[in-house]
Amino acid sequence: MTGTPSTATPSRSCADRERARAGWTSTEGVAMNQKTVSVLGLGDMGSALASALLAAGHQVAVWNRTAAKAEPLVAKGATSAGTAAEAILASRLVVVCLLDYDSVSQTLTPHTDVLAGRTLVNLTNGTPGQAREMAAWAADHGADYLDGGIMAVPPMIATPEAFVLYSGPSGAFEAWRPVLNVFGESKYVGDDPGSAALQDLALLSGMYGTIAGTLHAFALIRSAGGSTREFAPLLNRWLQGMNGWPVAAAEQIDTGDYGKDVVSNLGMQEAGYVNHFIAAEEQGISAELLTPLHALMKRRVADGHADEDLTGVIELLKR
Repeated sequence: MTGTPSTATPSRSCADRERARAGWTSTEGVAMNQKTVSVLGLGDMGSALASALLAAGHQVAVWNRTAAKAEPLVAKGATSAGTAAEAILASRLVVVCLLDYDSVSQTLTPHTDVLAGRTLVNLTNGTPGQAREMAAWAADHGADYLDGGIMAVPPMIATPEAFVLYSGPSGAFEAWRPVLNVFGESKYVGDDPGSAALQDLALLSGMYGTIAGTLHAFALIRSAGGSTREFAPLLNRWLQGMNGWPVAAAEQIDTGDYGKDVVSNLGMQEAGYVNHFIAAEEQGISAELLTPLHALMKRRVADGHADEDLTGVIELLKR
């Protein structure tokens, strides 16, 4: 392949070419259409997103398979589209929030003829691989694609506590960032379309791990006739005291030095961890929420890392 002269015109994406055919540039199109947004999917989260847009003064076209779900939003000023295609055609920015990627595909695939020149923002929970595949599919049909991970529950949307991860082309993100900021703080995590899903699932992993430990703790308290409501403030205090642990753990993991600043070595922790199972049996509850970690701890100790920190078990997760 021969080199390209330095004076050559930079190549453009499918979406750019379709915009050019339509007679508008990316900057012009966004400037003219920042106030109009389409939302596909009106479950609890989709409805919260649409409501936030309406409250911020945007014109919002909404669509849902069950049309009745649009009625509360129409009462707030939204326009209900009869089909997904009508909703897509209504705006240059199309926000999709459905159950899963299969639902997204089933919704968008019949309407590839109306996608060109639009930016799809998919806030449906999925995997990095699914996001990359969807981005390639969107590009084939002339659309820009941003994948997103919503780090909030519906009542948190449009509050300072909410933030949303986005990945995909930086130009599309920056162009629509003022609109996306309506949902919560917008965090751009890279041009790889799969980055947002990866970090979304990583954050959720930390959440579910905490939930698993909390449920086991409550099961112990309840097994002795105690009140989980009375115990909860003490547990909350303990967990807040652990807030700094991820930062310290990340330092050990990124350097690969699991013997650095060890306070409680793995050998000691593994020996004490057994008491969770003994106590659970004594109290007549299952310890299955805690079992997987113990297996990793035992393997790591057996491999000669008893003097290191618990963080070293991450090495056993490699495939």
